[in-house]
Amino acid sequence: MKIEKPSNTPGTGVPNIGTARAAKSSPAPQQSGTSVSLGSTAAQLGGMQASMANTPVVDANKVAQIKQAISNGNFRVNSGMVADRLIQSVHDLIKNSQA
Repeated sequence: MKIEKPSNTPGTGVPNIGTARAAKSSPAPQQSGTSVSLGSTAAQLGGMQASMANTPVVDANKVAQIKQAISNGNFRVNSGMVADRLIQSVHDLIKNSQA
C-alpha cells in the first residue's frame, strides 16, 4: 500500500501538510528592545553538548579487540545475555508504544 503526500486541492480547503508545517515553524518577527536571558542550566547544556560532540560514539580500542578475537577464533558470544537484552528491548518497545 502506497501512502502519498496530501496536496492542496483547489476548493477543498485542505492545506498541503508541508505548507502548514512551514507556516507553523516560521519565527515570529523580532521586536526592538526585547532581550532574552538564559539561565545557568542552558549554559551547562551548551557545554555538555560541545563535550559530547567531541566524544567518539564508538570505542575504537574495544572494536579492535573484538576484531582480533574474531580473527583468532576465540570470540565467545554469551547467548543468554543476548537473549535477555533482546527480550528487554522488545519489552521496552512495547511499553513505549503503549504510552
